[in-house]
Amino acid sequence: MNKLLKKIQNRTLRKGRIRSVVSGTAARPRLTVFISNTHISAQLIDDTAHKTLASATTVGQKATGTMTEKAVAIGEEIAKKAKAIKITTVVFDRNGKLYHGRVAALADAARKAGLEF
Repeated sequence: MNKLLKKIQNRTLRKGRIRSVVSGTAARPRLTVFISNTHISAQLIDDTAHKTLASATTVGQKATGTMTEKAVAIGEEIAKKAKAIKITTVVFDRNGKLYHGRVAALADAARKAGLEF
């Protein structure tokens, strides 16, 4: 098995372990983060109703700067959208990624903007 496939397989296993424990409700939805090489997305998901409550992404935006700066902007945007639908607490789902760098920057920006997790 080559190195890239092993890396993807390990991330998928980590994601499964996280998702077996982390679940969102209507009162406390799951804040999930997806980071690709060029874009960042965040969603608030109610797992009991299988519904996305709010989302924010850099796809289709003319966002400039580093990926960490884009992550900060998405963290602030998702927190504003959560406040608009009267959500203050969430469960953070890092989606198999390490809580470091871009993921941590998004989480810290969301906390500063008013979300609790």
